[in-house]
Amino acid sequence: MQQVKSGDKVKVHYHGRLTSGETFDKSEGREPLEFEVGSGMVIKGFDDGVTGMAVGEKKTINIPFLEAYGPRNPEMIIEMPKDRFPKDMEVEVGMPLGMSDGQGHQYQVVVTEIKDDVVVLDANHPLAGQDLIFDLELVEILGGKPLIIMP
Repeated sequence: MQQVKSGDKVKVHYHGRLTSGETFDKSEGREPLEFEVGSGMVIKGFDDGVTGMAVGEKKTINIPFLEAYGPRNPEMIIEMPKDRFPKDMEVEVGMPLGMSDGQGHQYQVVVTEIKDDVVVLDANHPLAGQDLIFDLELVEILGGKPLIIMP
């Protein structure tokens, strides 16, 4: 029976949970996730988790935060002066905002605190610092890059 190896394109159904049991994402009701194993398209722990699986196999994997979205980085907490926001914008704690770093890179931040003169924004990935649990089901192995054998 064929097993997943690095370079294979695969389709996987998944249910992602935090260690508290809270679901943060799942493929139920959607097409399975399709990606190339080992290409960096998914977090390392997910790549490692599907490696060696066979079509139809189901398993649960635990991914420590270092193999997921890494630790929370205090340098990703930004204090933005209130006068940099549009006057008519009602900023609220928990509000997601899109920002640009001035070099054309877009990223998501979340308002975490509103002070007198500044708004505190968190640019960490929402799952940074979290250990993750995934229930996986390998749906299909689509093949991968051809193996080139050098003489």
